[in-house]
Amino acid sequence: MAGGRRLVVEADGGSRGNPGPAGWGALVRDADSGAVLAERAGYLGESTNNVAEYSGLVAGLRAAREVDPDAHVLVRMDSRLVVEQMTGRWQIKHAALRELAREAASVLPADQVAYEWVPRSENAAADRLANEAMDTGSQIARDFPAEESTSGPATAAEDEAPGFDTHVRPSGALVGYDGATALSVVLVRHGETHLTVAGAYSGGGVPGPALTTRGRTQAAQAADAVFRVGRDLWPDLPRVTDLVASPTVRTQETAAAVGRRIGQHVRTEQRFAECVFGEWEGLTALEIEERAPGELALWHSTGTFAPPGGESYAQLGARVWSGLEDLLDGGVGRTVAVVGHAAMIRTAVGQAIGAPPSHWSRLRIPPCSLTVLRLWADGASEVTTVGFPTDA
Repeated sequence: MAGGRRLVVEADGGSRGNPGPAGWGALVRDADSGAVLAERAGYLGESTNNVAEYSGLVAGLRAAREVDPDAHVLVRMDSRLVVEQMTGRWQIKHAALRELAREAASVLPADQVAYEWVPRSENAAADRLANEAMDTGSQIARDFPAEESTSGPATAAEDEAPGFDTHVRPSGALVGYDGATALSVVLVRHGETHLTVAGAYSGGGVPGPALTTRGRTQAAQAADAVFRVGRDLWPDLPRVTDLVASPTVRTQETAAAVGRRIGQHVRTEQRFAECVFGEWEGLTALEIEERAPGELALWHSTGTFAPPGGESYAQLGARVWSGLEDLLDGGVGRTVAVVGHAAMIRTAVGQAIGAPPSHWSRLRIPPCSLTVLRLWADGASEVTTVGFPTDA
């Protein structure tokens, strides 16, 4: 497989009952950068695990062909059956699987495709797509912009010289005139959950709800926006090379979408968890007001009032800023994506612009919006932009 572009197809499928409700998932990565170029998933209705796995393989190969019909493709799957049968080492006795295998073999010339078995833990991205299809009963097709250059991911040194990139005018960001280089932090709020829709307070003291179908779509859009940082979106910043997330379910799911897109593993940081709401957990503003009149207004307006069993804005801000300071200690001249929460991001922005805790609740942080901070070792900081991924 020497020469030509190299792609990786990761595919999987599953059936809840075998046979039972089944779905498949597949994605295409650039083999050199690890960036996700396409995602596919589909719901099959009543079917078997093996049929779902083969269906994912066919879809993944087709997506790779759409990316580059001349590419050399490495298929990575955790199905020993599919890998051994497609390489000819095992016979295919089941008629439906024989037909799917013929379909897979016809997508690309045989000398362009190789197969590799991987443990299930290394095929998690395709598995998540298959489960998304089964959860939603839908077909999914997401394509992401190709790299503008074939030279591979730029390093921090290539993207940001001391002060700022001499090849690109900064996109509204202040310049360190003393030549100091900043750490860039892209703060991403998680996607929508059912509590987001209900307007309920969902804190960091519990695992919390998963993303809704719309939330997963928002996460994919945010992931694409994060991928564009340092490219066509805020080109004066280094590209994202580190990914950190709050430990809750919704942030981990959002971060997983970002990680698939940029080819980075997710690190979990407890200090970036949402505010602990204590007795207010899961309640709407009206329900809190009925139980404890005036307390919610105090929490928002003073910045120092804490709900029973919970945290004040000031307490939340102290731990969030501690986490940001540790990122800064890890080195400047790079960009880190942090997937977190509305109140958590408000505290980071409020402290970056020097606003008191009593003003932090005035900031609106919509689901899967991006907020970019730059932090310097001497304590200087700035907020470069706040907005939706689709509006950035």
